[in-house]
Amino acid sequence: MKNTFGQAIAMTIVGESHGPMIGAVLDGLAPGIVVEREWIASRLRLRSARGEIATARHEKDAFRLESGVLEAEPGRWVTTGTPILIAIPNHDTISKDYTRTGDLLRPGHADYTAYAKYHGYQDIRGGGHFSGRLTAAVVAAGAILQSALGEKGIRFGTHVLRLAGIDDVRLQGKTEDELSEAVDTLRDRDFPVVDPEREAPMTDAILRAKGDKDSVGGILETVILGLAPGLGEPFFDSVEGLLAHALFAIPAVKGVSFGDGVALADMRGSAANDAPVMDGESLRFRSNHNGGVNGGITNGMPVVFQTVVKPTPSIAKAQDTVDYKRRENATLALKGRHDPAIVPRAREVVNAMSALVVADLIAQRYGTDALGPERRTR
Repeated sequence: MKNTFGQAIAMTIVGESHGPMIGAVLDGLAPGIVVEREWIASRLRLRSARGEIATARHEKDAFRLESGVLEAEPGRWVTTGTPILIAIPNHDTISKDYTRTGDLLRPGHADYTAYAKYHGYQDIRGGGHFSGRLTAAVVAAGAILQSALGEKGIRFGTHVLRLAGIDDVRLQGKTEDELSEAVDTLRDRDFPVVDPEREAPMTDAILRAKGDKDSVGGILETVILGLAPGLGEPFFDSVEGLLAHALFAIPAVKGVSFGDGVALADMRGSAANDAPVMDGESLRFRSNHNGGVNGGITNGMPVVFQTVVKPTPSIAKAQDTVDYKRRENATLALKGRHDPAIVPRAREVVNAMSALVVADLIAQRYGTDALGPERRTR
């Protein structure tokens, strides 16, 4: 089983949805990076379940940093250069909701494939290791990386581009100043839309689906600002390939596209090409149809991509299924607490995964000290 991603900087995830804890080990960070408790907590809050549009399972996400940091002052640590262990206890679990229907395969879930791989020894409670609950640990680790990258001028912003057929303002094609303003706006916005007028109709769509015992999906759009040209490799470790690899690890992600994405298929080359132009002493591009990447390598323009998130598979509506152990057809109407839409909460998971990929790319090209503070020379 593979639970580690990254090379020079790597993250390993551990735990199950209803186990005693979930966690992440972040390895490869330079010593001396400042780690702020409130910053990590703020990212976890954006991922947390709040209000009627989310699950009624409310975890406090009271994380602990068990290794790899030294406390410089209350709420502020610095990295030591050794692996950082982040532990997040689970508290608000109701496992009986799953033991009642443990042998009924939940449509849209990994129940059958889990049986195929783990021969019935997997933890079925809340989806076990397959659960989106583990993304809390990803967000905590990603917050440390986002902070370190932010000190180097690299910023991340993700919004709900589409939910239940309702669109927000598209960031692809916007100027760099417009993108910078959008990233600033999105950083602490509870419901991540660029146009605040879009929140109400999206929320209404989620509540309607919930009332129908159903769920909805959507598309997230992400912008990464401040990346220098030259990161990535031409083929197997392209920027698009590594980001897609990390993004597809997020539960419910079913598609990733860059720049104008599938719209490029309907363009001519003359329209799809991004023309280079000199801006003083700097080389820039007049457009960004390719989302900041050419030949698998960053070109200095903003990296822009879209992530498709399917409707939450856990719904209360009755569905046809199979009783796996009895080998007979059955009907399942799920009990328990589930999100009618995970798209808004997933935005900070996308930012965290993106930060992991970017940090690893930088560390591979320039060394792990590149993310640390400036070093005194002898």
